[in-house]
Amino acid sequence: MGFATALTCTQLYPHFPHLLLLLLLLNISDLHVNAQLSSSFYETSCPTVVTVVEGVVRQAIEAEARMAASLLRLHFHDCFVHGCDGPVLLDDTATVTGEKTALPNNNSIRGFEVVDEIKSAVEAVCNATVSCADILALAANASATLVGGPSWTVLLGRRDATNPASIAEVTAALPNPNSDMPTIIGRFAAVGLNVEDTVALSGGHTIGQARCVSFSARLYNFSGTGAPDPAIDADFLASLQSTCPQGGDANVLRPLDATTADTFDVGYYSNLQSNRGLLQSDQELTSDANTAPLTAPQGEIRLNCHVVNSA
Repeated sequence: MGFATALTCTQLYPHFPHLLLLLLLLNISDLHVNAQLSSSFYETSCPTVVTVVEGVVRQAIEAEARMAASLLRLHFHDCFVHGCDGPVLLDDTATVTGEKTALPNNNSIRGFEVVDEIKSAVEAVCNATVSCADILALAANASATLVGGPSWTVLLGRRDATNPASIAEVTAALPNPNSDMPTIIGRFAAVGLNVEDTVALSGGHTIGQARCVSFSARLYNFSGTGAPDPAIDADFLASLQSTCPQGGDANVLRPLDATTADTFDVGYYSNLQSNRGLLQSDQELTSDANTAPLTAPQGEIRLNCHVVNSA
């Protein structure tokens, strides 16, 4: 599937916030059951939940701007595998390996301590009422809004899964920063998203950072050629190689959007058209879901987002 859909990058400029809003509103995996979810789900049982979540997220972003992207990404990684049901938060146990240690998540997704702070604040006003999955959804909305992005009506009423997906399932489902475009499109298609959806959701990289290990192959050994990716702008390549020298610290960070790293805008797409995309999977946008969340009576309302409730 070629990027005669290269139309999407330019055509999405004016529509990107609205399309992303639509996709996030549907929460990828809520498409088939959104009639069971409602923006007013906690209107009686926990009427202040949105305000409480936004307050904690605001403080977290003020302390570290990067946290907005971290919370948005955490929600995406939750939703993309078996739906928005919160297993990405579960710690490993003696008998079950959680999703955190899968290759796409290990030493990658973050913000768990902020989710814990939100959960504690919510529990203080509405004990055993709001699911961790709903907290992730509300935190993602607050994160995008607080850094200049759109706000959307968050559908609520999810339950928390008691079993995580397997390591193999997580690895097979989530996109890889070094994947080519057919692979990425295929993974989005597997959860019911088309090419335009893929381009729009990739725009979440308008905020956040990536470690050198995620893109260093592009700088020195692209596709095993022993040379840099020829698609990278020369000045941008020099800057990246300076930040991430061969044999250097693989954990050094670079912003995904080189122009407005902490603002939710369309600068990400402008960078791609100038061949200044950080990740191979991003830059290939210019060159070349619908599983059900748990709703009652399934699942549970976790008291601690890291562990399932005791029987």
